[in-house]
Amino acid sequence: MNEQTHIIDAVYRVILDRKANPTENSYTASLMAKGIDKILKKIGEEATEVVIAAKGGARQEIVYESADLVFHLLVLLGHCDIPVEDVYAELRRRFGTSGIEEKNSRGGS
Repeated sequence: MNEQTHIIDAVYRVILDRKANPTENSYTASLMAKGIDKILKKIGEEATEVVIAAKGGARQEIVYESADLVFHLLVLLGHCDIPVEDVYAELRRRFGTSGIEEKNSRGGS
C-alpha cells in the first residue's frame, strides 16, 4: 500500500480477494461462507461494542471497536457486491447538506 492508497480501499480490496479466493485460514472468507446472517450478526455485535466503549469513555477502546465495525461493514459491502466507492459517492452527495434536509428529502421522519 502506498501513500496514495486509502486504507479503507486497501482493506476492501483484500476483502474482495478473500471472497474470490477463499482460504481455510481467512476470517473474512469464513464470514463470507457463513452468509449474510452471520455478517449481520457481527455488525450488530460490533456496533454494540462501539456503544459500550463510547459509554465507558476509553478513547483507545472506541478506536479499536470502531475499526472492527468499519471492517465488518466492508465485509457486508463485499458480500453484497457493493463497491465502497458507492458509499463514498453517497457521502459526497450529502456533503454540505443539512442532515435534517437530507433525511427529509428521503421521506424520513
